[in-house]
Amino acid sequence: MIDPVTGSRLQFALTTIVHIIFPVMSMGLAPFLVYFTWKDIRTGKPIYEQLRRFWTRIFAVSFVVGTVTGIVLEFEFGTNFAAFSTTAGELFGGPLALEGMMAFMLEATFLGIFVFGRERVGNALYMVSAVAVGLGTWLSAVWILIANSWMQTPRGYELATENGRTIVQLVDPVAAYANPRFPWMFVHMQNAAVESVALFMAGLGAYFVFRHHVWGYPVENIGFWETTLKFGLLALLITAPLQVLHGDLYARHVVETQPQKFAAMEAVWETDSYVPEYIVAFPTSIQDLLDPRAKDIFGIGIPGGASWLASGGDPQATIQGLEEFDGPQPPVAVVFWAFRIMVALGFWFILLAVWGGYRWWRGELLEDDLLHKALMASTPLGIIAVELGWVVTEVGRQPWVIQDVLRTSEGVSPGLTAAEATMTLAGFAVVYLGLLVLYTYVVVRIVRAGPPEVDGPALDDAAETPTSEVQADD
Repeated sequence: MIDPVTGSRLQFALTTIVHIIFPVMSMGLAPFLVYFTWKDIRTGKPIYEQLRRFWTRIFAVSFVVGTVTGIVLEFEFGTNFAAFSTTAGELFGGPLALEGMMAFMLEATFLGIFVFGRERVGNALYMVSAVAVGLGTWLSAVWILIANSWMQTPRGYELATENGRTIVQLVDPVAAYANPRFPWMFVHMQNAAVESVALFMAGLGAYFVFRHHVWGYPVENIGFWETTLKFGLLALLITAPLQVLHGDLYARHVVETQPQKFAAMEAVWETDSYVPEYIVAFPTSIQDLLDPRAKDIFGIGIPGGASWLASGGDPQATIQGLEEFDGPQPPVAVVFWAFRIMVALGFWFILLAVWGGYRWWRGELLEDDLLHKALMASTPLGIIAVELGWVVTEVGRQPWVIQDVLRTSEGVSPGLTAAEATMTLAGFAVVYLGLLVLYTYVVVRIVRAGPPEVDGPALDDAAETPTSEVQADD
């Protein structure tokens, strides 16, 4: 049997890791769908109707599965983290309620019109439905990230005693909801979602382009897939550099507000200056290989790199070590490697974007088989990078569930037994992994079915592209 604290943490981690896939897809698709809808209405070109209808199907499936898996997360605050809910419910409950009443209801109200109402409503109302659905999707992220960012950098509260228990009372809603971490999390998360969908689109487009132009297989609606590839690359050219640049600034904000987390990200145990940025690091003892908190490590890195990152340009800057903070310390190896793999993927995405943009500019995009293979292999990597980012965010904050206010071990439901925690963890693992498999199956079916047939001339080799369309408008 797993103890209730570990079981509750693993269960919430599992359900969150699976759930985040679906809002990433819906949030990332939202701006594309608004644009495709606007172009479909404005130009009447069949390619935009195909793009809108095809990607709306994947959006709708993501929304449905995301709703089902997301509701369970809110129940877990009561079943597994009742002590946390009792302590922070006055502040934490508000954003969650607003997410349901404002964002979810807006999205759900107009989703039916957007999915089924193109032939039943006028252009203006249909465009409104597209914007409302996209806005609702992003508003949902606003309230969820307000709640989470407050847990990272709590503001606008005071501690009080109620029935003999210490609780958090909201005294300044503006300070609490506009806490220092929120804008950083929101920009980073939303850009990551668009970047993830851009990689997904580019990878799918590259698969069909590769089959048609490299292997010579006949592919129906090849113009659709060429256009999908180009839209994905265009979005990647914008989001990939932005994500890395913003992440660099975000890291310095973490240094200022959560120095313990940054020390875990860099595996710094003792306060020091001129700290290297380790590219790889391993325990010096074989016995410590499976210890995520091993202190004696051998690393290969850039001298002064971590100090430079923490200070914004000074390789001699001092970084506080983990030993200066009250224990227990987070599992450093988990945070350390999650951070490095995430950063490596970020630079890989920039390389992909530049590579694809250069081939596009040279007119060789459709024939570069190596690029196609790289894009196909990178199709899920955007979502994997998002998962790793949340591992850094949540695991790196340990042992706190509310930074410097409430420890995770103190937030678990007091009446939860080891047997209950173990059985529910096993049950949720089966159900959530089953839902993930089912979602994957449905998306694969949608992709195999291809774009819907529309009235108008077929778009084959002369594919509409973001650049050619702008030139035509001029």
